Amino acid sequence: VPYTRYFLAFILQFQFHRALSQAANCALPIHRCSIYESAEAGKKLNAMLSMGLSRPWPEALEKIAGTRQMDATAILDYFKPLDAWLDEQIKGKPVGW
Repeated sequence: VPYTRYFLAFILQFQFHRALSQAANCALPIHRCSIYESAEAGKKLNAMLSMGLSRPWPEALEKIAGTRQMDATAILDYFKPLDAWLDEQIKGKPVGW
């Protein structure tokens, strides 16, 4: 089983979510954004999905996110509130093995 596909899909789903949230003009933190009923986000998603398997995935990424490069910072942005909360929970506590 080509596990690379699953790894790449995990990164790309967050990049897609960020790009579509921006298209929907969502002003909320990325983990709270929804593209529901956003015509602009729907147009971008439809444009990408209409390509099907006829084009390489970097072209599909460019269609939706405006770049052909994968970018894992979308994952960091999504989980930033959780990271801050965890940092607060361990403040003053020894962490390690």
